[in-house]
Amino acid sequence: MPRIAPTNWKVQMEVFQLYGCRYKRKKGSHHILIHPNAKRAVVIPEYDEIDIDIIKNNMRTVGMSRDEYFELLKQI
Repeated sequence: MPRIAPTNWKVQMEVFQLYGCRYKRKKGSHHILIHPNAKRAVVIPEYDEIDIDIIKNNMRTVGMSRDEYFELLKQI
């Protein structure tokens, strides 16, 4: 299985919106998305390179598996 690599914030926004997250608001340079199955919001900062830890944490928040993540990346 490939490694999760850092991507920019626009790619992450598309991945999580394809997964079913809905855009709620923006606070400063952070985009806030909500997911029906998540207990808390997903936060995506406007970074050119989002760290792997942030990506994994957001995946864990919405219950996304690694396989689902890579399938969604292929759609972009």
